[in-house]
Amino acid sequence: MAEEEKLIPHDKIDLRGVLCPINFVKTKLKLEMLDAGQILEVILDDGEPIRSVPRSIKEEGHKIIKVENLDNSYRILIKKM
Repeated sequence: MAEEEKLIPHDKIDLRGVLCPINFVKTKLKLEMLDAGQILEVILDDGEPIRSVPRSIKEEGHKIIKVENLDNSYRILIKKM
């Protein structure tokens, strides 16, 4: 299987317009519904969300596998560990 194929998310959550720390809480709850090894795609606003959420997710023990800059937001892929 190609590396890129493994990056297809199992679930998605769009958190544009959602303030910290609610966006982290929603991301965490969504991750809890996934199995270990599955990937969650999260769309976050620029600024505090993209600084805080990935850092908090790493502290929870999960892995950020991709960060993509969209126009005024970011798409991140998180692998549940």
